[in-house]
Amino acid sequence: MFIAIIGTPSSGKRTVLEYLERKYGFKRVRLDRKDGTEIDSAKITGSELGQPMNKLTVSSTTTPLPSTPLASPSSSSDLTFSSPSTLLDFITRNWLSHHVTTDLRTYEEIDPFVKRPFFLCVSLDGPILTRYEREQSRSEIPLSLEQFIETHDQLLNGPLPSLPSSSSSSSSKLSYHPQTDFKRSLSLAEISICNNFPTVEALEGYLDKLDLINEERLRPGWDTYFMTLASLASHRSNCMKRRVGALLVRSKRILSTGYNGTPRGTKNCNLGGCRRCNGSARGGEALDECLCLHAEENALLEAGRERIGDDSVIYCNTCPCLRCSVKIVQCGVREVVYNQSYSMDEASAAVLKEGGVILRQLHMPEKI
Repeated sequence: MFIAIIGTPSSGKRTVLEYLERKYGFKRVRLDRKDGTEIDSAKITGSELGQPMNKLTVSSTTTPLPSTPLASPSSSSDLTFSSPSTLLDFITRNWLSHHVTTDLRTYEEIDPFVKRPFFLCVSLDGPILTRYEREQSRSEIPLSLEQFIETHDQLLNGPLPSLPSSSSSSSSKLSYHPQTDFKRSLSLAEISICNNFPTVEALEGYLDKLDLINEERLRPGWDTYFMTLASLASHRSNCMKRRVGALLVRSKRILSTGYNGTPRGTKNCNLGGCRRCNGSARGGEALDECLCLHAEENALLEAGRERIGDDSVIYCNTCPCLRCSVKIVQCGVREVVYNQSYSMDEASAAVLKEGGVILRQLHMPEKI
């Protein structure tokens, strides 16, 4: 796994990096920005002879690396690369090892890594006053709150037309470049952390619960994958009461999808096609007056009884209602996996249990 940590000044990037190093044995990698030369191929020099090294560097004149993973360096090694492309080349060949960096900053630097299956981008932020106090406590040069906010505003919203000289000097005190496309970089983060924790211990306790090295963050398991698709299907719904999506699966192969809405060829629910959904009825009430087909019904109808078989699983982003539970039992579905609860879960659970259908709630991995 390779984790890139980005974020606002004094949001705790270094603390998270050191946490990953200490707890999970991640090795830090750096970019040497003094030399802007792009390197097509890289080679780690000196370590091949078995000699101890305190710092590993990349050379632009050596021959390309072989297409096999390199031996993992010692925990005290400091891997430094001349460009993001050289770093990407090394990480790709060493993807079985854990590496972390805070040196990827711009959208253009991070985007090539996003395409790789071993990469995770984590962003940090926090209350601006809290971050200012952290910055002030560790800075040797006095820094006013106004200077901190002004430079912070440049980071988020771009450079101002004209900056006072005091702002220019304050920019150099902060550990980031104020003219990078920071907002675009944030869009690449899979996990966003608000570090408003009063102590390092509290932040690390939160990181423990977040479980950053969970493999499902890189490649979702079958349950997470299918539930994500069911949730995506729900976005096609136009029901005025609730968006619901369902996915029917057999032997880990998708048979059909469905979302709730009025029957084919009739007026959509959000255009007034269903009086019940456009009225005052609450969830679970007056369902006999509802014209909308439910997501589960659409998925079952699309698949058909012969294709469903006896080993099918239906994924629903919301627990099926009683009406749908009856049809699920009748069609021979083996298991129902749902994410969100509904108003008649107990009644649905009773019917499914009597019909021999397994009912299981799936809690999706946290993003924040």
